[in-house]
Amino acid sequence: MAHETTYSAEHEAPQFITFENNTLLPALFGHHDQHVARIEHSLGVMVTSRGNQLALTGPTDAVNMAKKVFAELYAMLEGDFPVTLAEVDAVLRIESNVRLDLEEGPQSKIVVHTPKRRILPRSSNQVQYVKALRESELVFGVGPAGTGKTYLAVAIALSMMSQGEVERLILSRPAVEAGERLGFLPGDLREKVDPYLRPLYDALYDMMPADKVNGYLQGGEVEIAPLAFMRGRTLSNAFVILDEAQNTTPVQMKMFLTRLGENSRMAVTGDLSQVDLPRGVQSGLAHALSVVGQLKGTQVVEFSDVDVLRHPLVTKIVKAYNKHENSTDSSYGNNGSSPVKKST
Repeated sequence: MAHETTYSAEHEAPQFITFENNTLLPALFGHHDQHVARIEHSLGVMVTSRGNQLALTGPTDAVNMAKKVFAELYAMLEGDFPVTLAEVDAVLRIESNVRLDLEEGPQSKIVVHTPKRRILPRSSNQVQYVKALRESELVFGVGPAGTGKTYLAVAIALSMMSQGEVERLILSRPAVEAGERLGFLPGDLREKVDPYLRPLYDALYDMMPADKVNGYLQGGEVEIAPLAFMRGRTLSNAFVILDEAQNTTPVQMKMFLTRLGENSRMAVTGDLSQVDLPRGVQSGLAHALSVVGQLKGTQVVEFSDVDVLRHPLVTKIVKAYNKHENSTDSSYGNNGSSPVKKST
């Protein structure tokens, strides 16, 4: 790990952090020192490299945070985790009292091992979400797109499958967001529903080699199906994920939740600001949160725009829409005439 020495004269005096393994420093600093530049810009500090030592100058609190960030990134590299700008942003984002605890080793409850890659949560809410998915039989992940709700649920499911904790993974979502009118789409049933399930396929292929994904799909260990296909089934020894749950009705949500069988887990994900149901139809996700969200064995993790982990502009877009939707002066809404109101 990194060894650090603090010079405690004035708060503007430099503080130093020293790294034992010089070979990790190029990856720590980034191409053309872009990681260092991002930390400087984000925290308002100045960083100077002196061999295997960094000198950090700036306000005391900012410098202390920068030291934590560099130490965390260095620990990731020591643990053979790649560090990109995304990881730098993630560590900057995580609250100072939330540690990734990479030194716990492969049994850590934070690191998620999938057949193709190891995955780290990139925000404090993602840390909470990963822990909830491991601990609880029913987890609701609620928040904006791009916060990793479905992606992390798939990762945990594959990890549990590889360890023999569950036998199969079932992923479902409403096939058509505004009423499932599949008959108007071209092709057979598979061709009709596949476009709406594509994000689930994308997550699988990102975490497993293509041949393994195809083998699981053909063998039934992994099943991707529209929500309507869940009726009448009891899903045992499975990890079941319902994506885009805000577009279910209360009746559909009750049907889905009551499919839970022995030795199974469920993750329900959705964004209550993106309900596409007809006006006047209550979201099954909002209804379920009020009815079963506090039951023992259930956890609810709420994400916000600060957890958006896609392109930085996406975070700004989400914030802009939230500001617009919360404004009492908004003159455009769902029907172009009234302000948008968030589901509750």
